Amino acid sequence: MSQAAEPAFAYRPLYVQVKDSLVRRLIDGAWLPGQLIPSEMELAREIGVSQGTIRKALDAMTAENLLVRRQGRGTYVAEPEESRILFQFFRLVGDDGQHSFPTSRILARSTVPASAVERERLQLAPASRVVRIERVRNLGGRPLIVETISLPHERFSALEAMAEIPNNVYRLYSQNWGVTIGRAVERLKAIAATSADAAELGCMAGAPLLEIGRVAYDLEGSPVELRVSRCLTDRIHYASELR
Repeated sequence: MSQAAEPAFAYRPLYVQVKDSLVRRLIDGAWLPGQLIPSEMELAREIGVSQGTIRKALDAMTAENLLVRRQGRGTYVAEPEESRILFQFFRLVGDDGQHSFPTSRILARSTVPASAVERERLQLAPASRVVRIERVRNLGGRPLIVETISLPHERFSALEAMAEIPNNVYRLYSQNWGVTIGRAVERLKAIAATSADAAELGCMAGAPLLEIGRVAYDLEGSPVELRVSRCLTDRIHYASELR
């Protein structure tokens, strides 16, 4: 009589399990952006694992830009305004090789029924609404990006009452709603400028633009932002390093 095969269990290294428990502290707000976290020794004592295991877990979180190590000062929860984190999610570079972060001008803000694309990309129910932000972004003093940001209204309804929306919205999400962007998925497509795009970018209608469609996810893997950026690329290009 043959024995039934035992179920296979995925092996997860201890440091990965520790990392997941520490990421949960970010999700739950136990560790806030900019906060100094306990030392490796303190965490090892608290969790009951070796200091080496803690170090590997923190190294993994640092590699994912969730933590920042500061020489002689300790390890801190990363803030969205950290320059290296900003550029993790902003891939447009000047043709001269210069990296700069754009400034923004809000064109419109509205709360509307979610479109079919917004419902699909943000995993929303059929009757959901979104807060939709339209803005123009300048690089080097020149408007080069027309951008639409869509956010689930249920989660970001307080945006309706805000007098101003800052340039760095990822910092806004973190400070006001405790939402940390952990990763983003982008799709690139060549499109032609509409007349509305052309009016804002100072180009001809029909001029070639690069459209970047991005879905940003929080640390729990839930989609929290759909962003469509339409970019005039006569002076800039999209840069991605592959390893």
